[in-house]
Amino acid sequence: MPLSKELLEILACPACDDRPPLRQQSEDSLVCDKCHRHYPIRDGIIELLVEDVATEQKQE
Repeated sequence: MPLSKELLEILACPACDDRPPLRQQSEDSLVCDKCHRHYPIRDGIIELLVEDVATEQKQE
């Protein structure tokens, strides 16, 4: 289920100092375009624990 626009406007990456916004990449994850961390959504709960997330390597 897609997250509401209002919720996505207030969510920010907890790992980045300047707190960039997160975007919904799929129904079960959010991603930070700056540090490329993926935050899972499990059972409707967004997990924003930096220690538990995967980082995608940016391909150049």
